[in-house]
Amino acid sequence: MLLTCVVCGSMAQAPVYQFDNNLTPRWSSPENLNGVKGAGGKANNGAKGHPCDPIAPGASNTLLDIQGQGIIHRIWVTLADRSPEMLRLLKLEMYWDGASTPAVSVPLGDFFGVGLGRTAVFENALFASPEGRSFNCFIPMPFRKAARIVVTNESGKALSHFFFDVDYSLVKNWDEDNLYFHAYWRRDTATTPSRDFELLPGIQGKGRFLGVNVGVNANPAYGKLWWGEGEVKMFLDGDRALPTLVGTGTEDYIGTGWGQGFFAQRYTGCLVSSDSLRQWCFYRYHIPDPIFFTSSCRVTLQQIGGGQTSTVAALQEAGAPMIPITSDMDGKQLALYQQGKTVRLKTAGLSDTWTNFYRSDDVSATAYFYLDKPGAVLPALQSKAIRGYRL
Repeated sequence: MLLTCVVCGSMAQAPVYQFDNNLTPRWSSPENLNGVKGAGGKANNGAKGHPCDPIAPGASNTLLDIQGQGIIHRIWVTLADRSPEMLRLLKLEMYWDGASTPAVSVPLGDFFGVGLGRTAVFENALFASPEGRSFNCFIPMPFRKAARIVVTNESGKALSHFFFDVDYSLVKNWDEDNLYFHAYWRRDTATTPSRDFELLPGIQGKGRFLGVNVGVNANPAYGKLWWGEGEVKMFLDGDRALPTLVGTGTEDYIGTGWGQGFFAQRYTGCLVSSDSLRQWCFYRYHIPDPIFFTSSCRVTLQQIGGGQTSTVAALQEAGAPMIPITSDMDGKQLALYQQGKTVRLKTAGLSDTWTNFYRSDDVSATAYFYLDKPGAVLPALQSKAIRGYRL
């Protein structure tokens, strides 16, 4: 009996006690770039002569560049400078099958499962950082003709030590249902009230939405009011005004409730939760609940917060950007929102209960998905000025 990959549903492997004639193991590292057979550890007569590389400002380091058919199983990285600036301004790119544009083009730190250029000690189904000093990715990444992975230093600072392993297998048999791995990162430093943040802008093709990690810098204009009332919406296969899949709130989406503190589980978690810094980083990976699409996919997150009506009203009077939308009446939602109109809470005659409102925050996200196309299908990675703004 064969085991099927729980993520991509393909490239089945034999049980651990059986020989698998379909896979030939290779490791690409500084000691043997691309994993050339019988060529590892040449430097310094085999005595650990080349374990890492420096990356000068503006320079690139190639982690893998091979021709052939295979699947990447694991990527591991560690580096001497793990500052938010460096983690945001190292650009990680992945190219499949000779495509001229990258399927993955994201900040290195955000790619490995934590947002905001932060590190954390955690393990989940797709990523891990055992002691907060390294980065592991276990997402399967099949390729049919070629694979290339490149890291570029856009920080303006020299990076003295960059270590990596890319563990892959050459594959004899190809499954026509295999999809190409993609990752996309974007940031909006000041979201617009009533306009949902796009976790994944609209894409065309057949694929699977694998999940997302999100970083929030909460706007100090709202004091310590809760920011995470927004619902995740997934527009699938031609959905337009309304989505097929919709959640009930931000912390609900990652499986918790009534706020968001630190936790790390296999498929959901919140790796940064700081009331003092007003920062949160959280994730959800759709492995036990797969999200397949046949023609299109778009994923959004509403920008909604909430708080005691009197507090929200006072902030509205003070000029905080907001649009009230509902007031809670013993579990029933009193609708306050009309497009083009903004209710003034101070004069609305509401009970002093809980009121939700559209708000503006600094939000960034890395979306992971598989698609039937090897090259880029979304805009290029945003500028380093946007990536590094107020880290």
